[in-house]
Amino acid sequence: MKKIVLWVHLLIVTVLFSQNSGTLRGTIVDGNENPISFANVFLEDIQKGSMANEDGTYELKDIPYGTWQLRISAVGFKTKTFPISINNPEVTAKPLQLAMENHLSEVEVFGRRASHPDKIEALTRLPLEPYEQIQSISVISDKLITNQGALTISEATKNVPGVYTFATYGNKRESMSSRGFRGIPILKNGVRVHSDFRGVGILTDMQGVDNIQVLKGSASITQGVATDLGSPGGVINIVTKTPIYQFGGSVSQRFGSYGQVRPTFDIYGPIDDNQKVAFRINGALERANSFRSGVSSERIYINPSLQWKIDNRSKITVEFDHFDDSRTPDLGTVNLGPNDQNAIYDLPSDKFLGYENDRSLTKNTTYSLRFDRQFNDKLTLKTAFYKSHLKLDDKGASLGSVVTIDDVEQYNLRARGYSTSTRSDDNGVLQVDLIGTKVQTGSINHTFQVGFDYRTSQYSTTSQRQSVIDTINVFETNSNTLPSVALVAGTPGGAESKSLGLVAQDVISWNNWLRSFIGIRYSSTETITDIENNKSDAFSPLGGFIVSPYKNINLFASYTNSAYPRTAARLGVNGEALGNERFDQLEAGIKTSWLEDRLRFNLTIFKINNKNINLPVYDENWVATGYYQKGGNDQRQGVEVELTGRILESLTAVAGYSYIDAQYKDHTSYVFGSAPLNTPRHTANIYLDYKFSGMLDGLSLGGGVYYTGERPINDWSSGAVTHEGIVPNEKPFNVEAYTLTNLQAGYRFNNHWDLRLMVNNVFDQIGYNAYRTSYINQTAPRTFGGILRYTL
Repeated sequence: MKKIVLWVHLLIVTVLFSQNSGTLRGTIVDGNENPISFANVFLEDIQKGSMANEDGTYELKDIPYGTWQLRISAVGFKTKTFPISINNPEVTAKPLQLAMENHLSEVEVFGRRASHPDKIEALTRLPLEPYEQIQSISVISDKLITNQGALTISEATKNVPGVYTFATYGNKRESMSSRGFRGIPILKNGVRVHSDFRGVGILTDMQGVDNIQVLKGSASITQGVATDLGSPGGVINIVTKTPIYQFGGSVSQRFGSYGQVRPTFDIYGPIDDNQKVAFRINGALERANSFRSGVSSERIYINPSLQWKIDNRSKITVEFDHFDDSRTPDLGTVNLGPNDQNAIYDLPSDKFLGYENDRSLTKNTTYSLRFDRQFNDKLTLKTAFYKSHLKLDDKGASLGSVVTIDDVEQYNLRARGYSTSTRSDDNGVLQVDLIGTKVQTGSINHTFQVGFDYRTSQYSTTSQRQSVIDTINVFETNSNTLPSVALVAGTPGGAESKSLGLVAQDVISWNNWLRSFIGIRYSSTETITDIENNKSDAFSPLGGFIVSPYKNINLFASYTNSAYPRTAARLGVNGEALGNERFDQLEAGIKTSWLEDRLRFNLTIFKINNKNINLPVYDENWVATGYYQKGGNDQRQGVEVELTGRILESLTAVAGYSYIDAQYKDHTSYVFGSAPLNTPRHTANIYLDYKFSGMLDGLSLGGGVYYTGERPINDWSSGAVTHEGIVPNEKPFNVEAYTLTNLQAGYRFNNHWDLRLMVNNVFDQIGYNAYRTSYINQTAPRTFGGILRYTL
């Protein structure tokens, strides 16, 4: 009997104790009863907080009984405090409503401060903000793209320090570089759209872009092997827009210099009364000429998507993105001197060195199916299937070698040829991740990810060419009519690859000021060609830590070792396979946020070494023997500084600077200490946007300055490499630095109409982007544009 009484007593005490605290659930909405995503929810009295999810719902556990003050804040809304009474174990509050804050959402050009940018997990595979990640991540929001009127990847990524244009290949591609690595991969919705490991580049349309995510540094843990998706220089992910559960949208008309006409539209909203299914569709048409006579472009873009919330914990998102572009490739100009002298000819804009039927066609279609299932507040399953089809069809002139007369090189005379080429790319990714958020094990908690990805890539190429059709004089007006000519077919190319990756990451929070990051990836890659199959395996580890001496300051350091299996089958002088090349990467820095997360400052120091290269072996006459040797040291190191946010209530800033020291330190093909082609030591950017109030309410002024330092037009060969205009043992000249200045002015008439005027390259400074000596393309001169937009 005593034991029974004791158990009853304990049970009563337990019940009474459990009833001393409760769980609060609710929803945050705006004035139209639409949910506000990712609002901050905070009980000031007991210092307990959380964040609402995408549906505006929140949950706070273990709240002591009583009446408390619940403070709610969200980007674009006025912060408000609500009294909340907890007197039951389960309390569901009525929807809490926030009022819009005048124009705040308009100046938030660096995106939602306290949320995860859409599809950021496609890069990081972890449910952490960019601020909390151990890697350097920059996010360019749709608002910033819209305010600046950016139409290309290179225009948008000028806002990210250390990212610059590698080459445009006649203004028909966009190949981007970072940290001295040539052509870093460009992804769309998490999947690559081009299988070339060097990142020859793609085109896309900014109308469908929700945000652009730039992960600088190794992505080998989450994306794959080095110099592919896991490029040590970084990756760029273009994220398309997805449905919104409130009806809205906009239509706009843009006019610009050189006959540019560009209408766009964006419509979204729920389909059913229960707001379980929502859609979004946006698109663009564009027609434009160029400052260069004979150059024009047309495009069409469409981007529909659909989302179904199966229940409160499950949703399916289907996306489709189609881009069709036709343009004239522009050979650009020539260098009127030897390879070691910068004598780039300022070719008049009425001169076009190609043929009138030159054309470059790009068709890119990507689609994805994503399924997210939240098992509970700790575990989430994310599955996704991404697919991309890319077709390129290029027909155009080419400029060959300098014409020599009486043993004297006539730099104004060039042999002109003609070629055609096609490329078909099919790329796909199946990705499955189990994600844990703040899972407790004793006194520590874990945010982890365990998953796999299966990637496929297949491409095929064809080509035809005639090296010499005629000879042209760049000082004179030349015929642009292509004569009848027989082309010589090249060898068709192609390959297929399959890769299986297993990934595990764990972020361990030891206390409120120390977190450690550990991760490991296993990649098994098989490349299939007509001649042979090449299979390789690689492990890529990551380790690091974040120390937070203060709430708004994160000090971080990390180490990554990534593999490059592309050349693993190369043989040494004794006939042995040399195996994978490896990259060692060290990164450290500080990430800070100020003024209630309105302003962020980041500083990153990096050092990347490739000391295990499969280097070609040459004989005494610099003839390749066909064998390779281990050794070498390619090094990239530098510093990046980034400031984004609101300096004042109405003044927004995006600023950055990067210093890149990239060198071939020990190489059998290149001169010691020389830099890789097209690598500037210095880049810098600053953009300011000011919103007026009072009598000038509705007016905004913005402007940006972008600096790209001088960079070598080619690699400096030590006597082995001779292709693409390289002269062995001759130092290539540097392309000069240039600065672009852009200005914008906007005026919102009411809640529906706004007008934006833009002047790009205000001071009409001409710079050049070159790919070796094949293409030397100038930047656009001063241009004007205007956009009239109606918002529903």
